[in-house]
Amino acid sequence: MGNEEEFRKTEVYDADSIKALKGLEAVRKRPGMYIGSTDTRGLHHLVYEVVDNSIDEVMAGFATTIQVTVNSDGSISVVDDGRGIPTGIPKGETKSAMELCLTDLHAGGKFDQNAYKVSGGLHGVGVSVVNALSEWMVATVKREGKIHRQSYRCGIPDGPIEVIGETDETGTAITFLPDKTMFETVIFDFDTLQNRFRNQAFLNTKVTIEFTDDRVGKREIYHYDGGVSAFVKYLNRTKTPIHENPIIIQGMKTFTDLKGKPVTVDVDISMQYTDGYNESVDSFVNTVSTPDGGTHLTGFRTALTKTLNDYGKENNLLKDIVLEGSDTREGLTAIISIRMPDPHFESQTKEKLGSSVAQNAVASVVGEQLKQYLEENPSVAQVIIKKAMSAFEGREAAKKAREATRRKSALETTSLPGKLADCSEKDPSKCEIFIVEGESAGGSAKMGRDRAFQAILPIRGKILNVEKTRQDKLLDHEEIRNLAIAIGGGIGRDFDTSKLRYHKVVIMTDADVDGAHIATLLLTLFYRQMRPLVEQGYVYLAMPPLYRVHKGKTQRYAYNDEEMQRYLAEMPGANVSRYKGLGEMNPQQLWETTMDPEQRMMKRIQIADAILADQLFSTLMGDDVEPRREFIIEHANEVVNLDV
Repeated sequence: MGNEEEFRKTEVYDADSIKALKGLEAVRKRPGMYIGSTDTRGLHHLVYEVVDNSIDEVMAGFATTIQVTVNSDGSISVVDDGRGIPTGIPKGETKSAMELCLTDLHAGGKFDQNAYKVSGGLHGVGVSVVNALSEWMVATVKREGKIHRQSYRCGIPDGPIEVIGETDETGTAITFLPDKTMFETVIFDFDTLQNRFRNQAFLNTKVTIEFTDDRVGKREIYHYDGGVSAFVKYLNRTKTPIHENPIIIQGMKTFTDLKGKPVTVDVDISMQYTDGYNESVDSFVNTVSTPDGGTHLTGFRTALTKTLNDYGKENNLLKDIVLEGSDTREGLTAIISIRMPDPHFESQTKEKLGSSVAQNAVASVVGEQLKQYLEENPSVAQVIIKKAMSAFEGREAAKKAREATRRKSALETTSLPGKLADCSEKDPSKCEIFIVEGESAGGSAKMGRDRAFQAILPIRGKILNVEKTRQDKLLDHEEIRNLAIAIGGGIGRDFDTSKLRYHKVVIMTDADVDGAHIATLLLTLFYRQMRPLVEQGYVYLAMPPLYRVHKGKTQRYAYNDEEMQRYLAEMPGANVSRYKGLGEMNPQQLWETTMDPEQRMMKRIQIADAILADQLFSTLMGDDVEPRREFIIEHANEVVNLDV
């Protein structure tokens, strides 16, 4: 990846490297401003902040191993073999550098260009924010022959730093327990963390990440010599590539930023086309994921489209066709990784890069090297151009079909599906639609609903698996066409949430294997062809009860075995009815248990990680049987109620 020595942090990393910008109180008052949210996504962000600081030491060449442990009490430990946080007192300060880093907002070595050339941490904000949002935290630093330790509660030190021993080693260990009063949940998810650490190991060939979960007795080690090329191969393991090896694009470019300062950007990209129809392009800055993309992604897309069009014309492969960006990315899996000093992000949680120099650097490197690759590999070039031309033809064929699905207006004649029982409310923000499996359940739902704001759309059986279907063929399928017309917003690349007819799209299926399969097919449709619907939080799963516990005129609904047993204990001699399907409930029961906003339970579908979501749908809904079999075996013990 370019000349890594150019990006090494200098040897100067001592107390004077720590710069402070005071203040932590605001973090506990408005945690969402600093970590994005207080749900499970924000919770896991705490771990990322601590690990990113250790990754910075790896990028600098001062660390090689990071150990992350989910402890049995729910706390997290992150240990690295880097230089250790400086423990001396910086000039002009009364606190040690270590205490400043962990208790003052905007205190850290990332502000000192002599200490860190590039970094993935939140410019020194990260660990202090983690400290502020933790019930307790303990920091242990091995440095300059001594072991230093300090403990904190809600970001406030319990006392001064103590020297608790001597050592020849160096490194930093942070252990913290998230404050349950700050978060909706404090339970860490193994798969979410596993995916993050695996990604970082792909992006940093010199690191070894050891991940242990003491709650379940799992331990995994991540180390990959192949870098982003190995990353792409891993992502495509459940797909069918149309050329054997990923294309590798690497280079360094220096451009002048808006302040007239020269900035060097190191570009590392790998890409490979598959025979599928979905685009999977993920971007990173200083090894930190940028899920909303930004200037580096724009530079890649612009250069890719231009280069393929230029090559196609020069070699008489395109004739009078002009490929659009979406044509050149159909079936593409790519990883875009750049490293640069002081990147500018459009949010505190770094989800979108805003640095203009990154766009110029990526576009320049991709334009030069992709052109050279295509010229040197004409057979692969022809396969890629043919794939893009096929996408062009499919897009043209889908145009008229997509028009038919757009929300009805005074100028359009598209009628709503006959099976749709619409609501009277016209404000989408107040409306919800239940997609119900089966005519029987659909009939109960129609009778039990609140007609003012609840719409019902029954569907018959299993819809088409869109993971294996080209977009222009989707609307030939009646159920998908009805879904698209009813929901509004269109389908595919031009999906528009401003045209939605409902802001709650609720999947309501039986609590059995068939119901789970139908729900998965619907989620695949929404994620692949109506992704903003999922990304903006409009999709929900209804949670119908599994049991009715009743005795005389008293009845209780149980949503799992534990609740059922508890109600039985509270009501001796009660009878238990097991619901095999929604159709077994009468309209009043369905309203009380599953549809009444005052009493129901629903799960909002959220995308915590786009790479993980893409892999999950590819594994579960793709053609390759073995990865699906492995996934089912690995997660079988997580299934509580399974009707076969």
